[in-house]
Amino acid sequence: MKVIFLQDVRGKGKRGEVKDMPDGYAQNFLIKQNKAKAATSAAMSQLKGQQRAEEKREEEERQEAIKLKAVLEDKKTVVSLSAKAGTDGRLFGAISSKQLIQALNKQFGITINKHKLEMKEPIKMLGFINVPVKLHKDVTGTIRVHVEEK
Repeated sequence: MKVIFLQDVRGKGKRGEVKDMPDGYAQNFLIKQNKAKAATSAAMSQLKGQQRAEEKREEEERQEAIKLKAVLEDKKTVVSLSAKAGTDGRLFGAISSKQLIQALNKQFGITINKHKLEMKEPIKMLGFINVPVKLHKDVTGTIRVHVEEK
């Protein structure tokens, strides 16, 4: 019996997949538990429509990420931060991703989730630093940060 998986089932199939399963397993477990539904022609056309809508939404998100990348990598977009520093240029403390995101939002009105920043460790030196940002699974941008002494 062909079924369309409505959710991931370990070892059997992923959500949206169409697979041939034994009749008893499909009827007594997958369909009863709402983990799958029978692959009728109506269900197949509905699945194709959902996949097209998902692809369209994914492409829109990708285009938005590309636009945001262009804004972030513009020469005028440099996030300025100030912190106390010693004579050797090392900061007292560090600048975290949260502070960087807040400064970006305050200076340019751009909101990014702090988990998308790919900072391995906080910023601890004065000067210009490039911070990579994962905007989309295919699109990675760079934020230029200028840390100056207070």
